[in-house]
Amino acid sequence: MSEKKLQAARKAVEFVKDGMVLGLGTGSTTRLAVDEIGKLVASGYKLVGIPTSIETEKQARSLGIPLTTLDQVKEIDLTIDGADEVDPRFRLIKGLGGALLREKIVAYHSKEEIIIVDDSKMVDQLGVKTPLPIEVIPFSHVRTKEAIEALGCVASLRGGDRPFVTDNGNYIYDCKFKVISEPEKIERDLNSIPGVVENGLFIGLASRVVVGTEKGAVVKERA
Repeated sequence: MSEKKLQAARKAVEFVKDGMVLGLGTGSTTRLAVDEIGKLVASGYKLVGIPTSIETEKQARSLGIPLTTLDQVKEIDLTIDGADEVDPRFRLIKGLGGALLREKIVAYHSKEEIIIVDDSKMVDQLGVKTPLPIEVIPFSHVRTKEAIEALGCVASLRGGDRPFVTDNGNYIYDCKFKVISEPEKIERDLNSIPGVVENGLFIGLASRVVVGTEKGAVVKERA
């Protein structure tokens, strides 16, 4: 377990207030935050969670965190989630954990989203280090891949001959760009391709980023 990740997770959970509806993200860093939320519930906090994956749902249930669905609440007070890359404008790449579609739905319907990362995930430009995950339906996915690659990337089917299947029954292509210099345009272009369900560019959704560093957790707020 990374001490930096744990610092970021604990700092983010400080923003949780009694009575909140919480979006529970997916991934190694968020798992630490869900553990901390479980401690709050055990101490008497009346919280309810909306998990973004089957994996997080299992963890939350094991900790006694009450769960609901987005259809049963009007809005989510706060979502805590991780990211694979974060640029200076709080634009994100997410989805290496395979839960990007549900994560984006939950983030979109949240009043606030806090992203927790260690400092290795902070980048000047998206896509330099991390491939962009794109969720596609299995039907004619090779044709969908070709349309994606026409945007200037190399797309690799996650899992290869034994494709990784998301909680939604879809496939993921990990798409390597030299750099994603116009994330907003790439997001629009990708989502206009039939067969693409969603992409891992999260733009305009994160309100705070908590970064674990050697000197402790640093809270950054979007301008």
